[in-house]
Amino acid sequence: MVKRGEVWLVNLDPTVGSEIRKSRPCVVLSPPELHEHLKTVIIAPMTSKGFAAPFRVPLKFQATAGLLVLDQVRSVDKVRLVKKMGSVSAPTLKIALHTMQEMFKD
Repeated sequence: MVKRGEVWLVNLDPTVGSEIRKSRPCVVLSPPELHEHLKTVIIAPMTSKGFAAPFRVPLKFQATAGLLVLDQVRSVDKVRLVKKMGSVSAPTLKIALHTMQEMFKD
């Protein structure tokens, strides 16, 4: 079963416009209740390029520094999950979830 905080290689194609493309590592943000009842998960892509911003969380995963791109959060079908690559640290997940709350509050 997929768990919040796990990093999965996700096939994001096909994409449109400025959406992040190709297969890339993504962090699962959705809660376990969603995974039990639906065939989709909510993910945020990771990138080693791009620019820092208040809505992007710096992280290090498998010795590579990068960003968790919360402005590209999306729901994907579980069939897009190619393979589990590991998990982000508890502090990184906490910061990501807090940042999401801040992005969507009034």
